[in-house]
Amino acid sequence: WPNKKIGRQMAKFTDELNDNLRDFIAGQHLFFVATAPAAGRVNLSPKGMDTLRILNERELIYLDLTGSGNETAAHLHENGRMTLMFCSFAERPLILRLYGRGRVIPKNHPDWARWFPLFRPLPGARQIMHLDVELVQSSCGFAVPFYDFVAERPALLRWAENRGETGLQEFHQAQNATSLDGLPTRIIP
Repeated sequence: WPNKKIGRQMAKFTDELNDNLRDFIAGQHLFFVATAPAAGRVNLSPKGMDTLRILNERELIYLDLTGSGNETAAHLHENGRMTLMFCSFAERPLILRLYGRGRVIPKNHPDWARWFPLFRPLPGARQIMHLDVELVQSSCGFAVPFYDFVAERPALLRWAENRGETGLQEFHQAQNATSLDGLPTRIIP
C-alpha cells in the first residue's frame, strides 16, 4: 500500500470500485490491458466493442476476441498479474488503473456458461478474462488530450465472420497457441 508521502501526490488509492468509478468505467468506449511474463516482453492491448462487465466492486470480466496474438492468456497462465487502465478523453480528466490477479476462462469452463450470456455474442469470441481487483489507483489525467468517439470499428467482426468457426479454430492453433516469448496460451479449439 502507498505510504503517506505517496498519498499526498495526485494519485488516490483504494481496494475496490465505488459507484462513481463504476459509472466512469461503464461510460468508456476503450480500455487497455497490460500483462507481462516473469521474463520477456510486456504486453499492452487496447480493447473496445462493449466487451467489459463489472461483476462487483472487486471483480471485472471482459470478452476476449480473436486477435493477432494471445499474450494476455499466456501471461495470466504463467503468473496471473494483470492491470486494466481506463482513460478519460472527455471534459473531466481521469486515469483509472485496476491492479490485480487475472485468470483465463475458456469456453469449456463452467464460468463461461455463467458469464458469456452477459455479453452480446460477437464473432471471434475466444475466451473471457477475469480480474480480481487488489488495488485501484485514480490519477489526474491532466495531460491526456481530448478525443471524440465516432463509432466502433467493424473490421475485426467482419474478419471473424468471414473465417467462420473452423477457420477461427485453425487460426487459434496457428497464431494464438503460444506467446511471443514461447509461453503456452492453452487456447481451447
